[in-house]
Order: sequence, then structure tokens, then C-alpha cells
Amino acid sequence: MVFQSFTYLWFLLCVLTGYFALQWPSNRGASWVRSAQNLWLLAASYTFYGWVTPWWLILIATTTVVDFTATRKITAASTQRRRKQWLIASLIVNFSILCAFKYFGFFATNVTAALQSVGLPSTWLTTNPAGSFLLHVGLPAGISFFTFQSASCVIDVYRGQATSRHSLVDYALFVSFFPQLVAGPIERSENLLQQVDHPRQPSLSGWKSGLVLIFWGLFQKLVIADSAAVLANKVFALESPSFPILWAGVLCFGVQIYADFSAYTDIARGSARLLGFELLKNFDHPYLAQSPVDFWRRWHITLSTWFRDYVFIPLGGSRQGTAGTIRAVVITFLLSGLWHGASWNFVLWGVFHGLLVAIWPHLARALPLLHRSGGRMGAVLRVTLTFTLIHIGWLLFREHTLSGLGRALSLNPFEAPVAHWRMGLGLVAEAWIYGLPLLIVLPLLKSLHLLPASNDPRLLTWKWTTLQCLALAFCLLGIVILRSSVGSDFIYFAF
Repeated sequence: MVFQSFTYLWFLLCVLTGYFALQWPSNRGASWVRSAQNLWLLAASYTFYGWVTPWWLILIATTTVVDFTATRKITAASTQRRRKQWLIASLIVNFSILCAFKYFGFFATNVTAALQSVGLPSTWLTTNPAGSFLLHVGLPAGISFFTFQSASCVIDVYRGQATSRHSLVDYALFVSFFPQLVAGPIERSENLLQQVDHPRQPSLSGWKSGLVLIFWGLFQKLVIADSAAVLANKVFALESPSFPILWAGVLCFGVQIYADFSAYTDIARGSARLLGFELLKNFDHPYLAQSPVDFWRRWHITLSTWFRDYVFIPLGGSRQGTAGTIRAVVITFLLSGLWHGASWNFVLWGVFHGLLVAIWPHLARALPLLHRSGGRMGAVLRVTLTFTLIHIGWLLFREHTLSGLGRALSLNPFEAPVAHWRMGLGLVAEAWIYGLPLLIVLPLLKSLHLLPASNDPRLLTWKWTTLQCLALAFCLLGIVILRSSVGSDFIYFAF
């Protein structure tokens, strides 16, 4: 089930109707209402996830039961050894499932090629029943997201930063909450599970800002992302694009992936607000970042903080000298690249960003202009340089073949004919037109207090209500008039 469909609209209306119907009659206790609503949301979440492929429910149910049991056993364990054993068992189950479905094809392909190169038998990995099943079954949607979310809770319980729950229903809802199930944000127990544990009180201001978020997300997806995708796909479908055409296509992809992923997050956060939940923020104007380090504080924030807390810091973080810190950063980003996909281009993308993040602080010390100096012009230069480096990374992200990457990186800008430069500039101009609302509309909505789920009484006045209605009308009118005629799935569904 996808957000940009009428099926999801009717599904959400049914969920909301049942959710609030459970609050009546009013003499029912808060605890009963919370438990009933959680059970209703769990049923809705499993319906949402299994709508197209019901057998996926086996995977998420397995992860849920294993990790719920692990948190209970870790809490009850009398020795540190037993606590660690349950933690390890949980992580092995979680990441074995993830690796089997996500990385078996990549592993089998490369091992088969290596065996063939030395003349050894090479078909046993792909012809046995298990291997054949994993190669042809496809990647379950959202498996990387719910695996990381559930694993983080087990780790937090082991560290003493969270407590285990007595209700399997509550824990299952935390793992499978439908608005953010397929593509995040990756929630933490101290945020989402705390809200699952307590009665929710949806507010009128939360409802209004939630609707604005949903329609703004749909505008980003249907108008900006899908339109930019048409341009990017045409460029990357060319057999031998010239330098200006290729990099114009990369810029179009940069607009597409930001609008696409931000759209999913906004629709997820808006849907959750209608139910009285507040999900974590995942983006903070990443293309205005003034360094690669700053970019990763603004882009896919919940994944960045997950890798920081559960990979980078356990590897020693920044406490082990220059060489050790660089090693920890590169390993963290290498794993982040593999999280995005089982392909060599994602490995290169992860290493590329790891080196950028690791080396930038040292460059900033040597070049003061890279370190918050030079006034407004210095800031513009840092934003421009960071934007350029990030889009070099988007080429690594978008071009899946090593041969294609090699050809793209070897293009000579001086060999491109003038006509191609004109075409490239035209594509760049169109990409900027699509991307402009991302730089203007969202800050405007925030500055007018149209998005925060605040209970400030001023937001209930006719003035703010009128402004929010205008924002909704703008998004709806834009969707009707400007939406792309060619639709596409959300990019992060593939991860």
C-alpha cells in the first residue's frame, strides 16, 4: 500500500474512524482505551504491511517476537553473561534475516564470479533450493527500517537506557507502526514506544498541522519528485550522455531523491499526528549544509544518529586519535552504504562520504574559509562546495554499474558540443524550478507556525486556521494542476 493512492486514503479514514470510536462511551478507563487503540493500530499496521505480499508478515512477526523475548530475558537475567547472550542471540536473528534477503544475491553473484575466474564449480550457491528462493523472492519492503528500529530497542535495554515492556501488543506496534514502517523515520524506544505506552490526546492544532504535512508531502512526491524523476531517468537511460547532460541529470536526481524521501517522511509524520503521535524529524534543509559533517546532521537524521550511537561510538568514536577516528568514520559510512543496497556503487558511495566526513575537519583547520569564516560569502562558498560534493556522491548512488561510473567520471567537459551545454543548462534550470519549493515553501510553512503540533491557543484562532486552509488549498491545487503524468514508487522502498 502506497501513500499516494486512494487505497491509502480510504485505509487511513477507516483507521481513524475505528481509533476514535474506541474512546466512546466516555466512562471507559484511559488504560482500556489505550490498550484497545494499540490493538486496533497493530491490526491496521499488519494489514498495511501485508496488503500486497502477506508472507512479509512472517518476517516482521519473527523479529518482533524474538526481540520482545530478548528484552524480557535481558531484564530478568541475573548475570551479565546471560544478558549478553540474549543480546547476541537477538542481533544474530535480526541481521541474519536482513542479510539473507538483502545481501544473498550480492554475495552469490560475486562468489560465483570469483569461482568462475579460477575454474571452480560455481552454481551451487544459486541452484540449491534456499539460494534459488532468496534470489527470486525479492526484497521485503522496509526490512532495513524495522530491523534497525527493533534492534535499537534491544540494545538500549541491554545498556540500561530503556526498559522492557510487558505487553507484546505494545512492542509489536512499536516495530510495525504503519505510518513509518516502510521508509522511516527510524524511531527509538524513548520516543515512539513511550507514546505507545501512554494515552494519546490528539489536538485540533495537531490535526491541522498533520493535514498540512500530508498534503505538502503529496505535493513533494507527485509534483516535485516524480517530475524530476522523469528528467533524471531519461538522462541515465542514455547510453553515452555527454558531460553537461550527465551532470544535469545528477542534479535532477538530487532534487528527486530529496523531495521523494522528504515527502514520505512528511506524510508519515502527518498521518501519525492525526493519531496523536509525534515522529522524529528526518530532514533539516540538507542542501543548505556548510560541510559534509553538517549535511549528515540534516539528511536522514534518524539513520545518521542510529549509526552514530550503535556503530561509530562502539568503534571508539573520536576518542582514539586521528587514525582511529578516521577508521571508525569510514567503517561506519561503509556499513551505511551497504544498508542502502547490496551493490558495489553503494559501497563506493559509503566510502566516499566516510572520507569526506573524516577529512573535512582537518581541511577546515588548514583552510579557515572552510571553518565558519569569511562572513556571508564564506557561507555561500561552503554551501556551494558541499552541494557539489554531495551530488558527486549522488552519481555514485544512482549509477549502479562500475563500468557506467568509470565512464561518467572520465568525461571531459571540453569535448561536449555547444548544443549539449545548452540542453544541460535547460535541464538544470528545470531542476531548479522543481527544487525551488523545497527551499521556499517549507521554511514559509514553519515560519507561519502551520506545521508544529503545538497546543498554543493562538494557533486555534481564525487567522491561523485560515492560513492553514490556504496552505492545504495551495498543495491540493498544485497536485491537481502540476502533478507529473508519470508516477513512481518511493525510492527508499527499495531499502
